[in-house]
Amino acid sequence: MKAAVFKKIGQPLAVETLPDPTPGPDQVVVKVISAGICGSDLLLTRSPMLGLEPGTILGHEYAGEVVAVGRAVKGIGRGERVAVFPAYGCGVCADCLAGTPNWCRSYRVEGGGYGQYAVTTERQCVRLPEGLSLADAALVEPLAVGLHGVETGGLPAGSRVLVIGAGPIGLTTVFWARRFGAGRVAATARSNRRAELARRLGAHVFIEPGEDLVARVDEALGGPPDIVYECVGAPGLIGQALEHVRPRGTIVVQGACTEPDTMVPFGLIAKEVRLQGTIFYSLREFAYSAEILAEKAPLLCAMVTDEIPLDDLPQTFESLRQRTYQCKVLIRPNG
Repeated sequence: MKAAVFKKIGQPLAVETLPDPTPGPDQVVVKVISAGICGSDLLLTRSPMLGLEPGTILGHEYAGEVVAVGRAVKGIGRGERVAVFPAYGCGVCADCLAGTPNWCRSYRVEGGGYGQYAVTTERQCVRLPEGLSLADAALVEPLAVGLHGVETGGLPAGSRVLVIGAGPIGLTTVFWARRFGAGRVAATARSNRRAELARRLGAHVFIEPGEDLVARVDEALGGPPDIVYECVGAPGLIGQALEHVRPRGTIVVQGACTEPDTMVPFGLIAKEVRLQGTIFYSLREFAYSAEILAEKAPLLCAMVTDEIPLDDLPQTFESLRQRTYQCKVLIRPNG
């Protein structure tokens, strides 16, 4: 098979020909039909602190068809259409049995979507609902990230909401906030390139970056936001969220920033603000996202701005390190 392989920090991914994978006893092989490029993959391949091993095949947003199963696999068969839940756990501890393997001691995020075939376990395969195509199903994963952020932060009906960032995670957060009953939702970002897309997905207003942003947000929402979702992961944005949020409000940090950051803690305690981090989603949230994607695919697929073959992945991957018109790029590893 062909796959895009991580070589080392500072080098582009390399498309190589590798042996076709075979499943272990509890494993399945998935023919990858659709995979998404995630900002966390860009982060993994540039940050030495994250310790990505050379030879890794990234790509944790993917869906495809089961083409081989191990001898112990009982619940899924060849030909089934699945989205792959990328959190691996031992499968037998309390956290795994609860559908939250991200708290398992054996937890790791599994990729594989940047190849024509990927190996995963039976328990990580989520059958796709009727009406959801394999071509669209790579969007289940980023949709689940937005869902988890909104559920973890808590969202009382009628809340004033500000979403910082209009990438896939910010946009899916906008979508879920509206679906869960936010009273008024505003989005803001470094540019207005995705202003219309944010509105389509549920934002009442997109607020241009610039001076007097706090005052303009308050005016648009009818008061300071009850909840601010930071969906970028860049230095300074938690501090920005703190400027916006109302006293005794909530800041949900969904952006993965690995650089040093500073803020003035007095602002946090003076407002008695709840600062909530989020890192992963549950199996329940992942499966529910697949159901909603089947229902709302024409709307949510507006985030997809390009579809590329596997051979184009290294060049496209590097181009996404700079500011670009792209939102979500999907790879078609098998054409």
